[in-house]
Amino acid sequence: MSTHEDRLRALRAQLSRESLDGFVVPLTDEYLSEYVGAYAQRLAWLTGFLGSAGSAVVLPEEAAIFTDGRYTLQVRDQVDGAHWQFESVPQTSVAAWLGDHAPAGGRIGYDPWLHTRRWVEDATSALAKKGAILVPVESNPVDAVWDDRPHPSKARLIPHEDRYAGRSSAAKRADMADWMKAQDVDATVLTALDSIAWTFNIRGADVTHTPVALAYALLHADGKAEMFVDPAKIDADVRAHLGNAVTLLDRAEFITALGGLTGKTVAVDPDRAVSAIFEALDKANATIKPLRDPAVLPKAVKNETEITGHKAAQARDGAAMAKFLRWLSIEGPKGGQTEISVSDRLQAFREETGALVDLSFDTISGSGPNGAIVHYKASAETCRPVESGTLLLVDSGGQYRDGTTDITRTMAIGTPSDEMRHRFTLVLKGHIALACARFPAGTRGSQLDVLARQFLWAEALDYAHGTGHGVGSFLSVHEGPQRIATASGDEPLQPGMILSNEPGYYKTGAYGIRIENLVLVVESGTGENDRPWYAFETLSHTPIDRVLIEVEALTPAERDWVNAYHARTLEIVGPQLEGEDKAWLEAACAPL
Repeated sequence: MSTHEDRLRALRAQLSRESLDGFVVPLTDEYLSEYVGAYAQRLAWLTGFLGSAGSAVVLPEEAAIFTDGRYTLQVRDQVDGAHWQFESVPQTSVAAWLGDHAPAGGRIGYDPWLHTRRWVEDATSALAKKGAILVPVESNPVDAVWDDRPHPSKARLIPHEDRYAGRSSAAKRADMADWMKAQDVDATVLTALDSIAWTFNIRGADVTHTPVALAYALLHADGKAEMFVDPAKIDADVRAHLGNAVTLLDRAEFITALGGLTGKTVAVDPDRAVSAIFEALDKANATIKPLRDPAVLPKAVKNETEITGHKAAQARDGAAMAKFLRWLSIEGPKGGQTEISVSDRLQAFREETGALVDLSFDTISGSGPNGAIVHYKASAETCRPVESGTLLLVDSGGQYRDGTTDITRTMAIGTPSDEMRHRFTLVLKGHIALACARFPAGTRGSQLDVLARQFLWAEALDYAHGTGHGVGSFLSVHEGPQRIATASGDEPLQPGMILSNEPGYYKTGAYGIRIENLVLVVESGTGENDRPWYAFETLSHTPIDRVLIEVEALTPAERDWVNAYHARTLEIVGPQLEGEDKAWLEAACAPL
């Protein structure tokens, strides 16, 4: 179908054929992933929205798309406001909107493989106000009208060697078996793709930029496990790697296996498992215990091997970034470069390391006003030239077998305005305040978030995204449960967790600023009553644009931080560079 208007019309016709008065289209897959394969990009196909988080509702006479503050500008650029209402989350929700807009007595469809049970309960309750009901569909009506829908990936699974993982899969599964015994459960369902990848020490290529494989798993208290995956994705190396304690079954057998858990007590994560899984277990008369996926926390707390590998990846990535920034300092002011050419050149520098497996996400390369679009992705239609007198925001990262990187730098092309320098410095001061934080055990990211915002808030400025997200080990660039965010950072931070530190400022129609490094939670002595205290070790090593820093606005301590950070960057990255690249780095890292 040639236009998104045609697609919306076709979906409405399909809903009418199925006697439905509406349908909910979330941006996720049957594993509740944030980043999904092309086959599951139903929201993008239907609406044109290319962000990584959102949902839509289609009713007979109106339709709405729901996004958070990261996508306020992007969704309006990509989605036709003549056919879609724009709704902001968390100010509203799909369930609340349905409660207000669904037709009285209506039948609203949903795909039980794309929603949590909690969402189903909330939406059911909201619809009850209108005498409307929520109806599970056996097959997704979007798929029925998506004629050229891609097939799921057939990419082979890849063993993730213990020299990168730090612990064998057998050891991890033994820990989980002990956990199940302690929780008095017979089995646990693993649904999150990164949890399965981590638990079984496998990686894949089924989701762009995220090295995971499409699979489900059942773990048992006796230490045995079943993995449900397309047989075409398995070879002899993977079978040998997984060993005899892991039974490989076709993905199609997963529901049958759930049906065989009659009389068993099964742990299921209510935040990571779809409603259809709960329904299958209910039908089997299994006892469900709603417990968090046992891989989530140990995956987030990196072991020494993973930390060492990450630091190696960061050093390598830092050298690629230094070469890129030197190149940009020469070519940017000349003219002739674009957002896409800049992004391509940065990828080439990473590829020259010989260790890059993939990018860790689509590079955000935003020139001038496009930099104010938080999760912007340049396209042929939106690509701007890199022009003198503007800011260029580049948020990028690499997937290496020993670690996942993510870094943002904002660079002045030519001479920046006084306002640009002032607001960049406010962001930098917040970045430094968070980087220097020392906090007691039990501290949550939500308690630290204000440290990064305080200087912006003092001038009635802010940014509409979290300050920090967790990062995986050759896994997802966005990893929970740890976060630094006002509303959702409620997981206590622990040594071994890696997070981003990325405050920003975005002036609509003008420019964007973000400064992002990755940080590691480390021990920092003890306080009263022997309470442990923690701090952050900065892991990223890339110069911060000196031209944009109002040095006189920094305190002596902040100036010392910048100088120490640059000295460390020169120490880590300098030995990897030669000639003019090294000379440029030395100048970029000279004391303020």
